[in-house]
Amino acid sequence: MKIVIASDSFKGSLSSIEVAQAATRGIKAVYPDCNVIAVNVADGGEGTVEAVVEALGGEIVTTTVSDPLGRPIQARYGIAGNKAIIEMAAASGLPLLCPEERNPWLTSTHGTGELIMDAMRRGCRQFLIGIGGSATNDAGTGMLQAMGFRFYDSNDNEIEHCCGGTMHMIARIHDSEVAESVRQSQFTVACDVDTPFCGKDGAAPVFAPQKGADPDMVARLNAGMASLAEVIENKYHINIVPVAGAGAAGGMGGGFRAFLNATLKRGIDMVLDTIDFDHTIAGADLIITGEGKIDFQTAKGKTAAGVLARAKAQDIPVIAIGGCVERCESVEQMGFAGIYPITEEKLPLEIAMQPTIAAANIEKTIKKICVCHKFSVPLRPETK
Repeated sequence: MKIVIASDSFKGSLSSIEVAQAATRGIKAVYPDCNVIAVNVADGGEGTVEAVVEALGGEIVTTTVSDPLGRPIQARYGIAGNKAIIEMAAASGLPLLCPEERNPWLTSTHGTGELIMDAMRRGCRQFLIGIGGSATNDAGTGMLQAMGFRFYDSNDNEIEHCCGGTMHMIARIHDSEVAESVRQSQFTVACDVDTPFCGKDGAAPVFAPQKGADPDMVARLNAGMASLAEVIENKYHINIVPVAGAGAAGGMGGGFRAFLNATLKRGIDMVLDTIDFDHTIAGADLIITGEGKIDFQTAKGKTAAGVLARAKAQDIPVIAIGGCVERCESVEQMGFAGIYPITEEKLPLEIAMQPTIAAANIEKTIKKICVCHKFSVPLRPETK
């Protein structure tokens, strides 16, 4: 028997591989000779670098870059061959700022550009980039500036520090001095939102308030993005405004697409394609996936949904486990062979999700599933 375990991390509790280790103990207790394959997966956000680096046999490197406010920090990313695996949040993420420092008018993605250039100096030409958790709303102009693009105002003065508050000033883009290494590189960007670049449902109205913007700043940022979109269209002949995902990470998705011809892809699909997941699961009798909380968001392209889609293509049953499970129609209709909470209802979640307790509960849950089903008959959805 072949069982594949491909779970997201249980955030704040267990990593993806720790979940797999606990589940493996549960399986082996019932099926000691089972071929269990643990796959470290993530959906483009936290844990993506580790998941891809482990799967590809790469390494984690650390370098000094600018944080969202321009201060030097140490940031990590992964390298595997000529691939760089980067989470923009490592350099430009909201958790890098104190609540009182959050201000998307001032914050910049410059540090993410520095990460990319560091990887290029190490020989990388393929980039897998997760853009979740940003502290910024500069449409990636800070990143692009670090990569050699130059931005000028209407008086032909170069804008020295691109950030959210300078987008409305940009009147001309100069790219003739961008390094050949940038032009030779390929970018795949994990983008799980359909937000357009600007407009009433664009990046600034949807995300900037979470980053410290008041209504007046939201309006100014939105106007700046609309202005920048016109400059981009004049320069590159692409209307970035309606592109699905262009508004992700404060317009960074649009910046990647327009300036670097990046492919925008669901985070989990980017990861699964990179680690050759379809080949790994071929011939499996069962796949176990999961995440810290299974709810309506699970059906919107999170790790468990991506794993399930790949399994369906090969007619492999999938069961899902969660630190907690909130029943809803969208999840029930996804097609899991079973959905199981690992926690007892009487146990407070903050206690149940302590790492040692969560690991023990995963092991116990998987063991119980194995004993009950024996996998000799088709699994049926858990309806408890």
